[in-house]
Amino acid sequence: MIQIETRGKVTVLRLSHGKVNAFDSELLGHLLERLDELERSAVRSLVITGNGSVFSAGVDLWRVLDGGADYLTQFVPLLARALERLFVFPRPVVAALNGHAIAGGCVLACACDYRIMAAGAGRIGVPELRVGVPFPAVALEILRSIAPSSLLRRLVFLGAMYEAGEAAERGLVDEAAPPESLLDRACEAAEGLAVIPADTFRVTKEQLRRPVLQRVAETAAAVDAEVTRIWASDEVMAAIRSHMERTVRGRARPSGPADER
Repeated sequence: MIQIETRGKVTVLRLSHGKVNAFDSELLGHLLERLDELERSAVRSLVITGNGSVFSAGVDLWRVLDGGADYLTQFVPLLARALERLFVFPRPVVAALNGHAIAGGCVLACACDYRIMAAGAGRIGVPELRVGVPFPAVALEILRSIAPSSLLRRLVFLGAMYEAGEAAERGLVDEAAPPESLLDRACEAAEGLAVIPADTFRVTKEQLRRPVLQRVAETAAAVDAEVTRIWASDEVMAAIRSHMERTVRGRARPSGPADER
């Protein structure tokens, strides 16, 4: 589900889960385990990227439809934990967006310290409200931490989607790079951040993240309980099913853990 490789002084985490690296409880569990292992190691910096032509298309909605309220009660807290864990990882993390970074995939990218997106390879954005689903508290706070208010409104309320160059112009990603040199450029950026003394980077990142974490701590219990209830409601389940029927366009439903967003 997550391949780990070393490129020079950089550790690369490659999402490799189905066709579009969709989030389910298994993938998120693996991500949490890998981050815990890497934090205990001597790794100096990370790059996170996707396998194939998609970085991540977000939550596996087939699993949501199949599992209903029971699955969501377990999944929503796991999603929140994984996003927060990456957001506070004490060493530099660079996202190498090899293709579409949609919904939760966009939030995962925004949880990283620096984002580089392959030009012409896909789009980035958070169309959750168009699907009909609300955001867990930490997801919206991560977006708020990197997007100015005007961009945040377009992303969240309008479901705006941007190609790499547009995303770089608006500050949603930091750079656009040719697809063939994306991973090299991401590793170069990660190595550049890794020359900062580790404790200096860690304490600075903690200072930057602290206001976000304080807002999450104040609101997450109530917000996420409401988010879970809304996701499991008949109205939203019907909206998710309608979205999937429109977007799958006759393709076969995955037989294993679903990989559609």
